[in-house]
Formats: sequence, structure tokens, C-alpha cells
Amino acid sequence: MTGFKIKVWVVEDNDIYRQALVRSINSTENMQCDFNFNNAESLLTKLSQGIVPDVILLDVQLPEMDGRMALNFVKKINVDVKTIILTVFDDSDKIFRAVCAGASGYILKSGIRSEVGDVIEEVMNGGAPMTPSVAKKVLSLFSNLEQSNSKKADYQLSERELEVLRLMAEGLIKKEIADKLKLSTHTINTHIRNIYIKLHVDTNTGAVAKGIRENLV
Repeated sequence: MTGFKIKVWVVEDNDIYRQALVRSINSTENMQCDFNFNNAESLLTKLSQGIVPDVILLDVQLPEMDGRMALNFVKKINVDVKTIILTVFDDSDKIFRAVCAGASGYILKSGIRSEVGDVIEEVMNGGAPMTPSVAKKVLSLFSNLEQSNSKKADYQLSERELEVLRLMAEGLIKKEIADKLKLSTHTINTHIRNIYIKLHVDTNTGAVAKGIRENLV
């Protein structure tokens, strides 16, 4: 392990907090932060150039594309990148979406700077660090999920609508779904509108989250 440094990137729109995280990482002996970003789009642009870190610290509340949606795209670019979601909100729905999207850990921002090195080390060693309150909610959510799966509701989604919903859950945008299914974007828009109506949601994220919770995807 001599000479090996864990490459960590930080995505956080608060400049002061982001730079504090960068300093903390760079002051840890076996870690370095070569790149940091204030939005998800810049992160994805850098990843698309073939430059890949070991770990990404990703703020869940970002301008434009949020952290949960960005995580879907990160996993499409490189499934092996480990991602730790940062948030100030102890919100069970956000926890559920982040974990289902493939987050390696989910940490509340309070206190994270002093222990960031330990958290990254744990992730690199195969762990999934979470604050105790977050871990408790995740366990509760998965317990509830198992119970709900035994009496899954029927939302009357057609096979095509389920197919579109699965592709949405994979992070594909409308044009990519249209290309994959060899349909027009107009047709995909119609399917998505029908999905929203049947699932009683009004956003892409809401449809995907409910699809995962109800074991539809």
C-alpha cells in the first residue's frame, strides 16, 4: 500500500464546505483530491473523459441535477466508482432513493469533516457507512418493503409502460429510452404521462422511487 493514494472527488455547491472537505482529504496521508465541483454536470463531464476516482463525495442537494439523479449517471459511466452521499437532511425517502441508486454510504453533513478519512477508508474496505439514525431508517424501510411486496398493489401498468419505467430507473433520459425501444420521443412522452397518472406522481424521480418501493422495476 506504500505510495498508493485513494483518489477522492468532491461535489458540493457550498464553496466553503467543499474546500474544507478538500483540505481534510488532502491532509490524510493516503488520500488525495485532485478535482472538486460545484455541480453534478461538471462531475459527469469529467467522468465522461475517462478520468475516474476511487470515491466520490456527492451532495444530494445540488443546483440543476440533484445528487440522486447524478448517481444514476455515475453508475452508468462506471459502476465501480464508490459514492458517498452528503446531506443535511435526515430524510427517509432520500435515504431510500440513494441506497437503491447504488450509494456506498449516506452521511449527514454534521460532523463529517472530522471523520471523512475514516468514512472513505470504510467504503474502500467494502463497508457502507451511515450515521446510526440513517442506518435505522434504512433497515426499517427495507423491512417495510419486504412486507409490502407480499401484497403488491396493481397499478395497471402495461408491459410497455413497465419497460419504460425500468429504463427510467436505470437513469436513461427520454431520447435514450426512445432510441433503445425504437420509438418516437412523442410516444415515450405519452407512456411517461400514463405512468405518472397510474402511479399518482408528477415527477421522474417520484415515478422511479415508487417503482422501486413497489417492486415494479
